[in-house]
Amino acid sequence: MQPVEIKKDIFWVGCVDYDHRDFHGYSRSPEGSTYNAYLIRDEKNVLMDTVYPGWAGNMLCRIAKIMDPEKIDYIVCNHMEPDHAGSLAEVVARVKPEKIFVSTLGYKSMQGYFDCKDWPIEVVKSGDKLNIGKRNIIFQETRMLHWPDSMVSYIPEDKLLISNDAFGQNIATSYRYADEHDQGDFVRAIKEYYYNIVLPYSPQVLKTLPIVESLDIDMIAPDHGLIHRGEKSVKFIVDMYRQMAEQKPQQRAMVIYDTMWHSTEKMAYAVCSGLEEVGVPTRLMSVKSNHHSEIMTELANCGAVIAGSPTHNNTIMPLMASTLTYMKGLRPQNRVGGAFGSFGWSGESAKVLHEMLASMGMDMPADFVKCNWTPRHEALRACVELGKTVGEALKKKCQGE
Repeated sequence: MQPVEIKKDIFWVGCVDYDHRDFHGYSRSPEGSTYNAYLIRDEKNVLMDTVYPGWAGNMLCRIAKIMDPEKIDYIVCNHMEPDHAGSLAEVVARVKPEKIFVSTLGYKSMQGYFDCKDWPIEVVKSGDKLNIGKRNIIFQETRMLHWPDSMVSYIPEDKLLISNDAFGQNIATSYRYADEHDQGDFVRAIKEYYYNIVLPYSPQVLKTLPIVESLDIDMIAPDHGLIHRGEKSVKFIVDMYRQMAEQKPQQRAMVIYDTMWHSTEKMAYAVCSGLEEVGVPTRLMSVKSNHHSEIMTELANCGAVIAGSPTHNNTIMPLMASTLTYMKGLRPQNRVGGAFGSFGWSGESAKVLHEMLASMGMDMPADFVKCNWTPRHEALRACVELGKTVGEALKKKCQGE
């Protein structure tokens, strides 16, 4: 691919990884990903971030179409995670920069990843300004959005915010701008990224958004995915981040389940019927058929989670256990929960599920439902009632009651 000039003398020089599917080792990226880096051509030439290990040559070839990489004076490391800094040692050896700029906590991470004692490192903090000629780069630390070292870079002369992981998505495409891409797919990718990576740091997002809104910007360039250009696009992504961070309940439910001999599956369908009876749209998801990151992406649209599992070794099935453990770590807020399960002899699963959802802070308006062996009319009726009770509780929550 060719470099793309996103502003006068500012170029996208990143890499597009069409085959990447396992993002950070725990989240699926069904459309691949991009590792965005940006080159600023000025009196001092600046490379903003680098790329994933193994992709440095690709990035340097792209830079070479603009200038000799050795003419780069400065490297700015907004974030030390390896998908943005993993090739840093290779790039430093090739470029031989005058200075490398990094946040205070970024420097600690840099020392952990690299033998960098001989590198020309300068530590910066929020409000520090770097003049590079016609432009200034103003640094703003955004700690725990989503790593302690995270930092964004603002270039007021170009109304440009280089935003690190914030406002990013996993999309591998030849398009560089959000307004060029299918909008339904783009919104799904934003939710997928936010709900699997950024969600636990929503309080930090809500603190950071007013800072972003105070800046005079008409472009946000993240380190993954598509660039937001124009005031309309910038407002759209900022508003969407606020909506996701606030986690206001939505009148939609998800029923997630695992099953052994289809008994719990039958119960799951009955729970869905109860939700639908009270007018709550519902998504049914098997944890065997849906990866935990796909379930979290769906949670972006749902104010209720009802989980079901057979009893297995006095507890729940392993895929359900891993899914709920993953969900708990991402700290969803303002949800309503419910639990159900089938069993042959000991019957602990429904109670375990109920307690796991309650431990996430979910409202639990109904007792769990459990069924011995195959569910018949009485058990299925109880599942319908569970769905109705959770659905009604969700509707009240959405209305602020």
